[in-house]
Amino acid sequence: MGQGLEHSTHHTTAPNDRIPFLQKAAYSIGSLVNQFQAAALGSLVIVLNLGLGMSPALVGIIGAVPRLVDAFSDPLIGYSSDNTRTPYGRRRPWIFFGAVFSGILFALMFQLYKGQPESFYFWYFLAFQMLFIIAFACYSIPWIALGYEMTPDYHERTRLQGFSNFFAQIAWLIAPWFFSIMNNKSMFPDIVVGARTIAIIVGVFLMVGGILPAIFNKEHFGNLPKPKREKGYGNVIKDLLGNCATSFKCIPFVKLIAVTFLIFNGFMLASSFTLYVIVYYVFGGDWAKGGTLLGFFGTFSSVCTFFAISLTTWLSSKIGKRNTFLITMSIAIIGYALKWVGYNPQHPYLLLIAAPFLAFHLGALFTMVPSMVADVCDLDELQSGTRREGMFSGIYWWIQKLGMAGASILSGILLVWTGFNVALGGNQTPHALLCMRLFDIGIPIVTSIVAIFIIMTFDITEDQAYDIRKQLEAKRGKA
Repeated sequence: MGQGLEHSTHHTTAPNDRIPFLQKAAYSIGSLVNQFQAAALGSLVIVLNLGLGMSPALVGIIGAVPRLVDAFSDPLIGYSSDNTRTPYGRRRPWIFFGAVFSGILFALMFQLYKGQPESFYFWYFLAFQMLFIIAFACYSIPWIALGYEMTPDYHERTRLQGFSNFFAQIAWLIAPWFFSIMNNKSMFPDIVVGARTIAIIVGVFLMVGGILPAIFNKEHFGNLPKPKREKGYGNVIKDLLGNCATSFKCIPFVKLIAVTFLIFNGFMLASSFTLYVIVYYVFGGDWAKGGTLLGFFGTFSSVCTFFAISLTTWLSSKIGKRNTFLITMSIAIIGYALKWVGYNPQHPYLLLIAAPFLAFHLGALFTMVPSMVADVCDLDELQSGTRREGMFSGIYWWIQKLGMAGASILSGILLVWTGFNVALGGNQTPHALLCMRLFDIGIPIVTSIVAIFIIMTFDITEDQAYDIRKQLEAKRGKA
């Protein structure tokens, strides 16, 4: 078991292992789609509370329940993707149809009007969000799996994920401004109308951008022989459960699941308080000023993330994936500590000092971990004799979405527990304001520290990854 910093021989990527630029670009537009739906949904869903008056606790349930359904569908979609055999490959048909249907459902999800009872908004949005999330999983799980198989090279995998993640940050440049746009009276009479309009635009983009990887990307393992399995639904379920069990026996994979669970869901839970802290603590309840600062902070953070991803990708090629992860997560922890100083009512824009450090949190996480999962897929093939990128993708996000469901419920509960009351406006209690800041800053610091200790034990080094590949190629040659 590896401990601390890894020491490996540096390998040079062979020319035929490099992914052409147009292939990277097509895949990366898919990454933008993947992030844009999450960023847009997170930015627009606040209309339920602030525009339609729904309880924060109910909004938390709305975010959680569909994720639970989606979480259990992900392994099934990943398994089905692995076992799909068509003239167009294993992944591409799923990606194409998933993009089309999810775009339509996203637009419909926000077509809400004032004057209806809270129960109507709850059940309408819950139903459409459940359908949307399942449809989008049909796109995202095969798309993620496709990225795992596009190159067999240790470093090129990181470059692909870095390039893809770089594109994805465009979503976070735009989405933080959605509230400010919705709240702009010169554009929309209220935020409810603004949310309806923006949702249609986002839905169209999900459809158009989402089908590009299906059209232009090539599958490395798209023509595998049809899997040998006894017919019947019972045998399919048995095979699916067997695949799940085998995946959880892969200890390096379990470690990557745990690390992402801690960092990503710690971030999601804490970030639900950010807007409230900015509006009610920094600006005393002024939503216009709060929305503007949030927009600038989100935009500046995204710009910084472009540089963080580039630096992370370069650093990984020099010192390895595990070392890079340890360094970048430590930088992110410094950023969260700086937010305590940055939340300053006298100097609101002091908050921007934290952005360059915070950029490494998710920027490095979703550059390094997908690349490391691709290495794990090779180890799994060596041990099991099967390519199961879809299964790994499905299980990986199954666990994360269970965490997101819990974070959504917990965020609503914690917000109520702080004593926050929207009716009080800018007169929130000191206890509520203090608790919101503590949750916003403290939760991701704690989860990141635990994740650092876990990743120190991740034991697929650069040398081992190349050795696994060598054994696989020899084994395939014999087959």
